[in-house]
Amino acid sequence: MRRFGDADLAEESVQEAFGRAAARWPVDGTPASPLGWIVATAGNAAGDRLRRERALRERLPALAAEPARPDPDPFEEQDTVPDDRLELIFTCCHPALPAEASVALTLRLVAGLTTAEIARAFIVPEPSMAQRLVRAKAKIRMAGIPFRRPPGHLLAERLDHAAAVIYLVFNEGYSASSGADVVRRDLCEESIRLARLLASQLPEEPEARGLLALMLLHHARAAARTTAEGEIVLLEHQDRGRWDAGMIRAGSAELRRAERAGAPGAYQLQAAIAEQHARARAFAETDWARVAALYARLAALAPSPVVDLNHAAAVSMADGPARGLELVDALAASGALDRYHLLHAARADMLRRLDRPADALAAYTRALELAPGAADRAFLERRRAEMGRATP
Repeated sequence: MRRFGDADLAEESVQEAFGRAAARWPVDGTPASPLGWIVATAGNAAGDRLRRERALRERLPALAAEPARPDPDPFEEQDTVPDDRLELIFTCCHPALPAEASVALTLRLVAGLTTAEIARAFIVPEPSMAQRLVRAKAKIRMAGIPFRRPPGHLLAERLDHAAAVIYLVFNEGYSASSGADVVRRDLCEESIRLARLLASQLPEEPEARGLLALMLLHHARAAARTTAEGEIVLLEHQDRGRWDAGMIRAGSAELRRAERAGAPGAYQLQAAIAEQHARARAFAETDWARVAALYARLAALAPSPVVDLNHAAAVSMADGPARGLELVDALAASGALDRYHLLHAARADMLRRLDRPADALAAYTRALELAPGAADRAFLERRRAEMGRATP
């Protein structure tokens, strides 16, 4: 992308290089430098394609010429970030792109998430996300946005986008939207590794530590979140003895370091919520009033329908399901999360707790229609069956 200035051309050329490798390496043997072979082959493929396009333009002068592609910068700062993947994230999180487009494109090109997985992360239909990615690539091409390593003094201005990429990759690992596994530990652990590097690279940025604290406190519960058969275990029923106490301590320590900066941010507030769950020795001992208050602060700082939903869920535990249902119904009436299965699942749970099995059955059915993962669907099927048996 730095060399040719075209995201589509780069992606397609690398795919072509891997296709050639799949055909040739089993016959010719793996080259001494597989990465170098892929990069060189992809570069040759891109060059061949540009030459074909140039020849076509010369034969058809009526076609408008494409914008000039930026040349590599010979004075580009080297080794700004001591990790290839984190450097790529900073490179792709270009401030000339809108935040959502920048983050979505980086998730696609660097993190390797599918368009469907990215659409789920942003709670938009897959075709809408596909169009958003196309428009982002077109803007890069038409505006000649250069993909170069940002110098060290400019990393902080890209922190928000880079942190969002890392956290959304973690979320996909924490609750996988495809496949049979509820948790994809590879994504969670890679995200935590990148967050550690981010915090060390930007030690004066408290939100970098807040992000790391949040992921550590969540991932500490990984072993207890599923049964041996891969079924979802809700927080209420998790064996807290299986939580990683060392990881919880590490997460809390990172949160204290972030808080000492006196600049509370969205990741720090989410980490504080996760810490409330980690501190409780049993589900019944959770300080739900404190959790609800933290979600209220988060909603004021970083408004989001998902934050409102989580706030409603916390209120339902602190003040009773009737009050929580009022908030969820108001949120549902707005239409903002109509295709978000967790809204309907939360509503169904509150109706179940209010002993309204027929209404809960309908809500579980809607949640099941929208649930992306096999484990989510299996859990909702079980709950729906329970409500079916309880319905007169």
